[in-house]
Amino acid sequence: MKDEIKVALIQMDLAWERPQDNLKLFDKHLEQLQSETDLVLLPEMFTSGFTMCPENVAEKMNGNTIQWMLLWAKKHNTAVAGSLIIEEEGLYYNRFVWINSDESIYFYDKRHTFTLAGEDRAYQAGKNDGILQFKGWKVCLRICYDLRFPVWSRNTMDYDLLVYVANWPSPRAHAWDTLLQARAIENMSYTLGVNRIGKDAKQNTYSGRSAVYDTLGATVVCATDKEGIFYATLNKSKQATKRSQLNFLNDRDSFTLQ
Repeated sequence: MKDEIKVALIQMDLAWERPQDNLKLFDKHLEQLQSETDLVLLPEMFTSGFTMCPENVAEKMNGNTIQWMLLWAKKHNTAVAGSLIIEEEGLYYNRFVWINSDESIYFYDKRHTFTLAGEDRAYQAGKNDGILQFKGWKVCLRICYDLRFPVWSRNTMDYDLLVYVANWPSPRAHAWDTLLQARAIENMSYTLGVNRIGKDAKQNTYSGRSAVYDTLGATVVCATDKEGIFYATLNKSKQATKRSQLNFLNDRDSFTLQ
């Protein structure tokens, strides 16, 4: 149980469909990780970029990248989380994997596949809720396009932290900023979003703007378009006090998703 947690968002360019090269690039940042960091967040499809050819880079849940995440989680006594392409029984998933230093593993498969890019044809949509417990915090995992669907992220589960990983392109950066902040405000929850930078093989550009917002939607961190590790400290008691003072979540609608 920890009332206060320190999170690190790693924002960088990604090598197209070259997992080993990307892991080496992340190694350079992880070697410099500040002590007592509780959670390290990596972008969506951090080993490959947002490819619609999953067969080129897909791994198993006991594959090289999972072992790499386990290594860093244990080395820094931290959780390491981000999405990568996983193959199971001939099907591909855009899977947000969360690995703790005790080797426990949680995952969330992206529910809203990005039809504009054909992700719905290449990947299976997820069905699990993406909720996990971490050091006394209830965490909700989401991926990129999920951000556009507020009902799916509605805080009916009393989570404390909402986390998005993304490959969100520059032309829609305003939507990224606005929607991420809106999710924090409407759910009265710390909200984290980690995005990539650079240009991919399809000539899509990414402006980063990884960010952390607090319970009321105030900016804690905004990374603009620079590469690096961006840190934030989150306090559960302060969030609980704000929630108790305003009681907005007590008036939320109850519903069941099909």
